[in-house]
Amino acid sequence: MSLLPFFKTKEPQASAVNPAIEALLRDYSIEVMPRTAEKVENFRDLLPQGTRVYIAHIEGTPIADMVATARRLAMDGYKVMPHFPARIIKDRATLADWIARYQGEAGVDQALLLAGGVAQPHGDFESSMQLMESGLFGDFKRLHVAGHPEGNRDIDHDGSDTNVMAALRWKQKFSETSDAQMALATQFAFEAGPIIAWADALRDAGITIPVHIGIAGPAKLQTLIKFAIACGVGPSLKVLQKRAMDVTKLLLPYEPTEVVAQLAAHKAANPDFNITHVHFFPLGGIKTNAQWAIDNGGASALPASQR
Repeated sequence: MSLLPFFKTKEPQASAVNPAIEALLRDYSIEVMPRTAEKVENFRDLLPQGTRVYIAHIEGTPIADMVATARRLAMDGYKVMPHFPARIIKDRATLADWIARYQGEAGVDQALLLAGGVAQPHGDFESSMQLMESGLFGDFKRLHVAGHPEGNRDIDHDGSDTNVMAALRWKQKFSETSDAQMALATQFAFEAGPIIAWADALRDAGITIPVHIGIAGPAKLQTLIKFAIACGVGPSLKVLQKRAMDVTKLLLPYEPTEVVAQLAAHKAANPDFNITHVHFFPLGGIKTNAQWAIDNGGASALPASQR
């Protein structure tokens, strides 16, 4: 059922939306997988036209399914950003084939380049830097790379940020010579304070690539804890664990209102803050996440004819 009438009934209540949150949610992005996208009858009922939609490439997903999802979203008027996980790409010929299919069938001109979650590379590539060095993304308008507000023990086994920061400095230099616009799309976290400290540390280190902060969308608490552990979320996991100990909150769905509000307030007070966008991981479902965004001002990017 279309949600378009819903937008009309909600519009008079726009004054109730926190303006700082609304500003931070402007041009937010969201992530889907082919199998989750199949469950959405009509993305236009949920997401503003022009929303950037990342397509996560999980190991084992056929490239044909990825491209078909990209084509559908592009035809519906969305900016499509497929993942290119280096460690599951066999060789340069495979990478070139994927790019050609995305460009030829879906008009893709932006990508998220990342190492990928598998421990051992399946072929010639191990890192996003090698993908950038391939030269095959030369005509892409936008390239995003991964950021880790709480570190990444797959990269820095000792818990430091030595290797992560070295990689970011390399990517910063690349951004200064590339024609593509770049951004850091980060893993999700649940505490604003450490996120702010991390973003400020990047700026102090000379990393000026804009940050699109990862935020976990509304979900059952048990679901969120499971994903957080699987994705290697760091110290902020204790926010969920503390909530799980409160019987009155255990059965209530988690919503990212608090962390988003705190980040939005900091952004409003510090306009040069390098977190520029929100990127949602819809762990509780695309529809649920999209509705939360709408309720908090994320529908503001919709053309007037669609409100």
